[in-house]
Amino acid sequence: MRVVLAPDSFKGTLSAQAVVEAVAEGWSDVRPRDELVCVPMADGGEGTLDVVEAATPGSQRVHTRVLGPAGPLVAPWLLLEDGSAVVELARASGLPLLPTPDALGAHTFGFGQQLAAAAVHGSVRRIVATLGGSASTDGGTAALAALGHRFMGPDNLRLPLGGRHLPRLERIDSSRALPPPPEGVEVLVDVDAPLLGPAGAAGAFGAQKGAGPDQVALLEAGLRRLSQVVGDNGTAPGSGAAGGTAFGLVNLWGAHLTAGSDAVARLTRLDEHVETADLVVTGEGRLDAQSFRGKVVGRVAASARRAGKPLWALVGQADPEAVRHVASVTTLRDVAGSAEAAMADPVAWAREAGRVMAAGLDAAGLPSTPSAERAS
Repeated sequence: MRVVLAPDSFKGTLSAQAVVEAVAEGWSDVRPRDELVCVPMADGGEGTLDVVEAATPGSQRVHTRVLGPAGPLVAPWLLLEDGSAVVELARASGLPLLPTPDALGAHTFGFGQQLAAAAVHGSVRRIVATLGGSASTDGGTAALAALGHRFMGPDNLRLPLGGRHLPRLERIDSSRALPPPPEGVEVLVDVDAPLLGPAGAAGAFGAQKGAGPDQVALLEAGLRRLSQVVGDNGTAPGSGAAGGTAFGLVNLWGAHLTAGSDAVARLTRLDEHVETADLVVTGEGRLDAQSFRGKVVGRVAASARRAGKPLWALVGQADPEAVRHVASVTTLRDVAGSAEAAMADPVAWAREAGRVMAAGLDAAGLPSTPSAERAS
């Protein structure tokens, strides 16, 4: 039996590679004759740099000292042999870099410093910017400030960093901005959210970054003001990615958006692997409605559906409404007995989940327990 293991990272606990290795070890304990094809995945969010590095021999890490959301740090980006620079926002401006969320003050300046370092590097022909896991909702203005754009408020003074100041934006001076590299900038997004509205950068994701209702309203007002000054209505799908950073890079640095899960799937040859599989296993930390809106699980599910292959999801936890999209779901919470136990030793419980899943196949090599029961 040929099984493709194609999970995302379990945010904050396990990388995609760690998930694959643990599940494969447990699975092989039970079914040693199965062929396991390991295809760790990402969607432009946290962990994308590692997945791209593993899939592109000859890539080199470059390290840049930047100002992160909690202070100075050294963040890596990736230089590929074809002249592409892969820059992951989460490495320099990600939410896990903060000891506690700072919804109004967090910014993307460090990410912009990475972009600037890549743009002036002599070997870089194009930049692939991977968005996701951001700490901020600043419309990418701090990143663009690091690239030389000046965001001006009252009295012709520069606005401080952070989304709280955007409602006072009056004009943008791009006369001294660093140009993008010769082959342009591609932005990988992990959501299809617009910039504005209830499903947008602040409305849908502000609370995840520590914003209460009043703060969400303030951040929304700032993004709306940014859209007015730029002259874009903020409705494009994906423009709300990373607190609106996608919107800023598209409108002020000429970037174009690409679904991150699609780009990584091409790089890892996901569809080719799925075509020859008997069973496909994917996963992430939490299975919910967002899982099927530009995320890895949704992309793998689409590939399995086109190829007519059964799909099994291994996740930390699952919302009951989301499990209907896959043939079966196993949660680390259920395997470990509680979410707390699973978080305490995620590698061990992912390994045990591999054993549970392998033992749960029926005589035809299909999951023997339906998804609704697995996720209960």
